[in-house]
Amino acid sequence: MSPSLIQDAPQNVKVAAVVSFYMTSALIMVFVNKAVLNAAPDLPLLYLGIQLIIAVILLHGASFMSTKVQIPKLDAHTAKKLTPVVTVNIVGLVFNTLCLRGVEASFFQIARGMVLPLTIGVSCIHTHARPSGRVFIAAGIVTLGFLTGISPNKDLPASASPSVISLIYGMLSSLFIAVHAVLIKSSLPYCNNSTIELAYWTNLGSTVMVAPFILLNGELGTFVDLTRTPEWDGRTFAYGTLTTGVFGFLLCVAGLLSIKITSPITHMFSSAARSVLQTVLGVWLFSDILTVNRATSILVICGGTMYYTWVKNTENAAPKAPHAQNLDDGGDEEAHRLTTILEMKDEADEETVTLGHWSDSRKALDKA
Repeated sequence: MSPSLIQDAPQNVKVAAVVSFYMTSALIMVFVNKAVLNAAPDLPLLYLGIQLIIAVILLHGASFMSTKVQIPKLDAHTAKKLTPVVTVNIVGLVFNTLCLRGVEASFFQIARGMVLPLTIGVSCIHTHARPSGRVFIAAGIVTLGFLTGISPNKDLPASASPSVISLIYGMLSSLFIAVHAVLIKSSLPYCNNSTIELAYWTNLGSTVMVAPFILLNGELGTFVDLTRTPEWDGRTFAYGTLTTGVFGFLLCVAGLLSIKITSPITHMFSSAARSVLQTVLGVWLFSDILTVNRATSILVICGGTMYYTWVKNTENAAPKAPHAQNLDDGGDEEAHRLTTILEMKDEADEETVTLGHWSDSRKALDKA
């Protein structure tokens, strides 16, 4: 989708095109990820590592096509300073991958439903600022939806019930997403305040960090053994890895276009629609089981997140005194922009991060 074509199109066409592009990219990421993990459940770290390598290659390719994309010079001092944010990023991605491997595609959004409450909590602790009562209500609604979705159900077959360890992976993934959003601001100065440079460092550093664990986990040997097994569908792994690597990159573009072209309310409605589509497609493609509890959980989580969107949109629009500091408005625009870019890769996270910083992100993008 060319940015020049979007710029020349009428506004409603722009919005429809961007929303469709964003939803398609996000859905492809979830379902292709799930298909690959089903085909190669013993290769989660190798799969993740290859995706990260593809992201680094695509950033190099983008630098040849546009002068706005600058690849940073690698040095030990910067690498040391960026170790915390890179570590949190790769640990969060690993837990995210392990969670998706262990749960049904339609349940994945429930398993990671605590992203919003945890992000609010971590931001509150980091900034020493108390969010408004309405933000607490939104977090409470989402938490209620999460608890509804994971509550035991006697009618659910044992094979469809998520394991405790998968739910723990989902919680840890959500927590590391929240911490990652906080670390981004302090990391930017070490990258010349460049979102592209930090994105490059994050992907390259994550690749280096995950490599030893791929070896320790014996995944290279497992991969070689699988290639010698006639029954193994290696094409799903190969094509799926390439597809998710490319679409993960495109999802960043889709997220930025969504911020630049649409309003936060439009974005949230498209996200809610995507959640419904993800559930329906999960039932259709993978024969996932949809119970009343799960359907209710998804609706409540979407409702709480949409309420949070409305609250933050209202609070950001309200005039503030120069000394007033809002929970989500304390960072610089580059931090908000990078938070959006990096979290868009993780198909289910963008509602939390984008909503709180939408206005600042749009300003940053308009200047770009």
